[in-house]
Amino acid sequence: MKNNLRVERARVRMTQQELADKTADKTGVTRQTIVAIEQGKFNPSTVLALKMARVFNVTIEALFELEETD
Repeated sequence: MKNNLRVERARVRMTQQELADKTADKTGVTRQTIVAIEQGKFNPSTVLALKMARVFNVTIEALFELEETD
């Protein structure tokens, strides 16, 4: 799955730690989790994906895109 987290973070000038802090309540997200998602090594849960979309005020589809192999 492709993602645009790095692009969205840059757009709003947010660090990985700041994103982790904004989405951590009840999801246990750390900066390392954000790194793994950005690198395509980890797919977020539905709850986490929805929270991230809310943080950036975009749709989930704007953040995440299925690839042919998914």
